[in-house]
Amino acid sequence: MSKEGMATTYDPAAVEDKWYQYWMDNGYFEADLNQDNESFSIVMPPPNVTGQLHIGHALDNTLQDILTRWKRMQGYTTLWIPGTDHASIATEVKVVNKMREEGLEKDDVGREGFLEKAWEWTDEYGGRITDQLKKIGTSCDWTRERFTLDEGCSEAVKEAFIQLYNKDLIYRGDYIINWCPDCGTTLSDIEVEHQDIPGHFYHLRYQIKDSDDEIIVATTRPETMLGDTAIAVNPKDERYQDLVGKRVIVPIVEREIPVVADDYVDSEFGTGLVKVTPAHDPNDFEIGQRHDLDVIKVIDDVAKMTAEAGKYEGMDRYQCREELVSDLEANDQLVEVEEHDHSVGHCYRCDTVIEPLVSKQWFVKMEPLAKPAIEAVKNGDTNFVPERFTKVYLNWMENIRDWCISRQLWWGHRIPVWYCQDCGEEIVASDEPTSCSECDSENLEQDEDVLDTWFSSGLWPFSTMGWPEETEELDLYYPTSVLVTGRDIIFFWVARMIFSALEFMDEPPFADVYVHGLVRDGQGRKMSKSLGNGIDPLEFIDKYGADTLRFTLITGNTPGNDMRFRQEKVEASRNFANKIWNASRFVLMNLEDFNPEDVEELKLTLADKWITSRVNRVAKKVTDELDNYQLGQATQTLYDFIWNEFCDWYIELIKPRLYQEEDQAAKETAQYVVWSVLDQILRLLHPFMPFITEEIWQNLPNDGETIMLAKWPEGKEEKLDDEAEEKMDVIMNIIRSIRNIRNEMKVNPGKKVIAILQPESSDKEDIVSVGQDYIINLANISDLRIDKELAEKPENASTAITDGVEVILPLEGMVDIDKEIERLEDEVEEAEFEIKRAEGKLGNEGFVNNAPDKLVEEEKEKVKEYKAKKEQLKERLEMLKS
Repeated sequence: MSKEGMATTYDPAAVEDKWYQYWMDNGYFEADLNQDNESFSIVMPPPNVTGQLHIGHALDNTLQDILTRWKRMQGYTTLWIPGTDHASIATEVKVVNKMREEGLEKDDVGREGFLEKAWEWTDEYGGRITDQLKKIGTSCDWTRERFTLDEGCSEAVKEAFIQLYNKDLIYRGDYIINWCPDCGTTLSDIEVEHQDIPGHFYHLRYQIKDSDDEIIVATTRPETMLGDTAIAVNPKDERYQDLVGKRVIVPIVEREIPVVADDYVDSEFGTGLVKVTPAHDPNDFEIGQRHDLDVIKVIDDVAKMTAEAGKYEGMDRYQCREELVSDLEANDQLVEVEEHDHSVGHCYRCDTVIEPLVSKQWFVKMEPLAKPAIEAVKNGDTNFVPERFTKVYLNWMENIRDWCISRQLWWGHRIPVWYCQDCGEEIVASDEPTSCSECDSENLEQDEDVLDTWFSSGLWPFSTMGWPEETEELDLYYPTSVLVTGRDIIFFWVARMIFSALEFMDEPPFADVYVHGLVRDGQGRKMSKSLGNGIDPLEFIDKYGADTLRFTLITGNTPGNDMRFRQEKVEASRNFANKIWNASRFVLMNLEDFNPEDVEELKLTLADKWITSRVNRVAKKVTDELDNYQLGQATQTLYDFIWNEFCDWYIELIKPRLYQEEDQAAKETAQYVVWSVLDQILRLLHPFMPFITEEIWQNLPNDGETIMLAKWPEGKEEKLDDEAEEKMDVIMNIIRSIRNIRNEMKVNPGKKVIAILQPESSDKEDIVSVGQDYIINLANISDLRIDKELAEKPENASTAITDGVEVILPLEGMVDIDKEIERLEDEVEEAEFEIKRAEGKLGNEGFVNNAPDKLVEEEKEKVKEYKAKKEQLKERLEMLKS
């Protein structure tokens, strides 16, 4: 790779596509099955083929990419499997809508014709999101890209279905399900989104048979009354003991129904009487099962009333409600209508109000599958990060219902079951059977339904590696290391993968589940089209670059918590990229004739030892933070070190050595250290900002092909130097103090000033002596005096005390004396406040008796320190005022 000079300004557009193509062309993302190194693997949560990159995808994949790039640099053999989901409902809706634009319906082209159009649509639009994911730098192994409807995944789905069926864990039966009248298919419980909407409680009058008495029952859905088959009361409700076993008359339809006792009924809610409509309410269905009640379906698959609804047949459910309420009122059977907000289930895809219906569907028995999945999390085989999501997962799994897996769609994995049209035999097979196993009839028809999308997604961690075949990938990379996912799909996807993997692979699919929150706007609102507050990651990348987007998303991000996407964070990330670029350009300009291999001896200064220690300490800290999934904290650690210590301090400290030619060994040492530290910085930063780090690294003297494969700096213990760090802290604090005084006094930045330093001890005097050149250069000092036994201080001077060193700047000819008096008086006030605060703590018996001894001693030291500071400040004030 040729070492081209760096441009004056950083242009992401000129860098990012170039390096991504370079990485792809050289196969750096591809997994190596022949390595003996420890493996690290991730499967990408497969985005829908219907979608395009949104800010949630950008966050999710940035997190995965950081972990993958980091582990690759640590020497692990890595596999990050990308892929997309066929998304049954979402894709079918898209294709149907496109066909309608052409004047076609599904029935016009038939199943095979529709599937042809669906595949055409998928081929045309399905790859969009893959190309977009590449724009943010995802380093997955694209040679292993999978699709939930590809041949291998389809074989896995059929095998899983057959195994569960043969174990009696899959069954077909009439059951209450969630039905979307618009999409025309069932939905699982977690595909139903509940919204609180304004509604009414309709209080209806039911006559008790053979009596003049009546009961009042309230409902939010009066139209379902037409399918009532019982009234239920709580068996412990003393008000209705005599009512149980009697029969009442359903209004309008005049049907006789029993009164039953059931523990489900809440005596405290409403009148304590509940109408039971088993065909149209999941709780009523369960009551009906327990009491052997009739199931009368009065609403059909398109949300219209059936023949069982009598004169309301053919009406839309809401039109029926209106007509029925009017008739009830006319018959004096409507007692009152009460306003009532209630939770109503909506389809997560089209937002249509769902209709609970009894239907013949395929189900998975969940209790046997849930038990080991619960234990796997409880015993720590799989851990949630942060840990609080363990409770969320367990709460759902411990209360799980059987899973309805059939969908009335054409796009998806068709259920591998055939029915003999002659004898009724049910045949489960991976391929179409030629004849019935019972009667040899060839008159077989396959089940029309397809499987729930999440059935195939639940197999993703191992189906993508070749299961049910025994493959090298499964042997080397399964189980995967970590799953990175949003908190909104723990039920949809994470739980299904865990119980599926335990059933088919006998071990959990991943060791850790790293859960992240949502990306919200600057006001904390969820991003949406209606609010117009969405961020298009692709537009953002075009404007600011992928590295800026990645760093913005990660900075301040904590596991499990939502984050706010603010413009100031964007600008900070962009400024950070520019800061790195400009600092690197400066370094490279001073490395033109430098070759690290030519350096024979290093004449390390205090600054060199300090920055070497600091970069190794930061490397250890960042590694530890990544180990604990504190990715946001790792970015902050790097940001603070790179900006504040490397750029603002070390580069400034070494400029005099870089600019002089007299002492070549001193210059070479400065070059070597700044090169070495910058090299480590780029490696540490690479997983977070891959493009800019590669561009800069390729311009540095090194023998590597790519920073992607450069060794991760773990932080060497022998390079840590506590003494150098402590000494530099003293020197930097002195420089800061001088700068602060100059700033407060509004001294012209170019004006050199006189400074006197009075150390309190010989140790501090030695430190100041070693660092005097740094102080002179960075504080712009014309004359620096170091005097531990200063006999007489200048009458008019500004002072500061830091780390046991008094800093004295004579003010004559430099500042306005009146302003300096005002400043010192403010400092006295501040010192008095701190003394009062600390003494207040020490006067609190609870603090003194309960706080650690170290904290108590620290407060005592603060009192001494601030009292001494106050006295010195007052002395200076007296001098200035005299």
